[in-house]
Amino acid sequence: MTSKLNSRSLLTTVLLVGTLVHQVSLGAEPYPASRWHAYGNDSGGTRHSLATQITRDNINKLKPAWTYRTGEDYTGKKQAGRATFQATPLLIDGVLYLSTPSNRVIALNATTGEELWAFDPDIDIESGLYAEFTSRGVSYWRDGVSGEQRLFMGTIDGRLFALDISTGKRVRSFGDDGEINLTDGVGTVELGMYSVTSPPAVVNDTIIIGSAIGDNRRVRSEYGAVRAFDARSGVLRWSWDPIPRSETRVNWPDWDPAQAQITGAANAWAPLSADPERGLVFIPTGSPSPDYYGGERLGSNLYANSVVALAVETGEVAWHFQTVHHDLWDYDVSAQPVLVEVTRDNQKIPAVAQATKMGHLFFLHRDTGEPIFPVEERPVPQSDVPGERSWPTQPFPVITPPLVPQGLTPDEAWGLTPIDRHFAAGRIAQYRSEGIFTPPSLRGSIQYPGIAGGTNWGSLSFDPARELVILNTSRAPFVVTLLPREQYDREKAPGGYVERSPQLGTPYGLHREPLFSGLGVPLVKPPWGTLVAVSTRTGLIVWESTLGTIRDLTPLAWSKKWGTPSMGGPLTTASGVTFIAAAMDNYLRAFDTSTGEELWQARLPAGGQATPMTFQLSEDEPQYVVICAGGHGKLGTKLGDSVIAYTLQ
Repeated sequence: MTSKLNSRSLLTTVLLVGTLVHQVSLGAEPYPASRWHAYGNDSGGTRHSLATQITRDNINKLKPAWTYRTGEDYTGKKQAGRATFQATPLLIDGVLYLSTPSNRVIALNATTGEELWAFDPDIDIESGLYAEFTSRGVSYWRDGVSGEQRLFMGTIDGRLFALDISTGKRVRSFGDDGEINLTDGVGTVELGMYSVTSPPAVVNDTIIIGSAIGDNRRVRSEYGAVRAFDARSGVLRWSWDPIPRSETRVNWPDWDPAQAQITGAANAWAPLSADPERGLVFIPTGSPSPDYYGGERLGSNLYANSVVALAVETGEVAWHFQTVHHDLWDYDVSAQPVLVEVTRDNQKIPAVAQATKMGHLFFLHRDTGEPIFPVEERPVPQSDVPGERSWPTQPFPVITPPLVPQGLTPDEAWGLTPIDRHFAAGRIAQYRSEGIFTPPSLRGSIQYPGIAGGTNWGSLSFDPARELVILNTSRAPFVVTLLPREQYDREKAPGGYVERSPQLGTPYGLHREPLFSGLGVPLVKPPWGTLVAVSTRTGLIVWESTLGTIRDLTPLAWSKKWGTPSMGGPLTTASGVTFIAAAMDNYLRAFDTSTGEELWQARLPAGGQATPMTFQLSEDEPQYVVICAGGHGKLGTKLGDSVIAYTLQ
């Protein structure tokens, strides 16, 4: 790794910036595939590129062009179980910008991988305070008046930085000497439990940012406020709390008034998206605190677990759609809302496509939030836990089928041998299991889809020419048990993959564990991970392909194509090729966007739990595909510190 900016690098950067200024002054349009200005390429998060050089016919010639090492390999370190390299680089004027798990920001020459500069916010990673070491990337802003360019990054210790794009140095005129302390104004903050893991949204001259808040600790958690700041000065423009703190709020009747004063979270930790023309930013919110017991937050809990459209200028709610009422399953809206077009009766309708952990896919009108394809409320199983009042119904898409199985019975148990299947069936029979939305119980309840989905933060990609959305899904059941407070306090956590959380302020602690075999695979029939295409014309599944093998999932040296749970998302290109890593077998893959046929794969040096990006600087230059391969500590994939660029050779 190069640790300092040399004169050649500086000259290269200056020339690149100068070229862009020249283009702008002449009114020239940059090459369509020469930029990736936001986490999902554009403000709407489409993860779609106009690049066409790499096709299904030549993709077997795709080889590594360069590899960059960040120096943050957490293998064998105390942070290993909490570190994950999830960044998607931005491309601006021939330079890639990315962030590391410790929030270092790095600028690289896009065609050589040479480091141009690096910024270190000095996160105290040795303290052991932080719930996770994660950063999905940075955000870009260009001043329409002066032409000044900045990067913005939120950190795991709850700060927002503004950086000069050419040097990586703080913009001292922004906030307090180049940074803003986001932990101010969000209630009492427990050290290490309030962070930012996704890049903020940038709309004109406004920076809009959410937060990640540690789950299941207590009722009195940090506020999940979404805030907007002036991009030039850092002055706060507005703050929006999903939870009503006064009777003037529209969602006041959807909460117990007294409980709403102390409940926290309902935060937006996933990437936001925006429609600058409409002046709207789309907020995916999570569950209120704590996740698995709602007796201290009665009601439907509106605007938690919702897609909420806010006016960029004021922070006022334009519309909302709640995906889960009174969440008891940690079913955060964890995927970025993606701006798409839906064709109905030969008319193009502007829409927001929202994938969920439940395996539901909703298409909402971008102006109103009304479902474009029908959604109906259906009765769901009810809680038998004293003090809980679960919601009687939940919203289900009528046309678009569930993208993953929903619920698990003993008859559906799976194993490698009849003995394994018998054992699996017996385990399943121990627990309450009445399909999706089976509430947590004292007996133990099966949650399937599990906490990771369905679809998680990787979200989906939209190919407008083929009228398809592409998304990856996971199939891993969990068991959730509520333990009476005395029992929880008395028992020790068994360790391993079992999670124990206190849920302070409630009568129950949480016990949560995956329903896996001794080989570390789910007790359900494969595939355990898929890549799915859904038509934006019909709302129906067009194809489904297995994503991943168990090569790196079990101690056995198998490469069975059974799929794996995945973290990360897809990238589509105009040539009809979809790229995705995400699976737990350390490969980057390419699929035919129209058919789902797997076309190509490349072995990665570590887990690829990130979303790739692609670019082509000009018609005469090669197209590159870039992926961060650093693994995922909680998933248990191989850790590393590589950024790899592929091109045709």
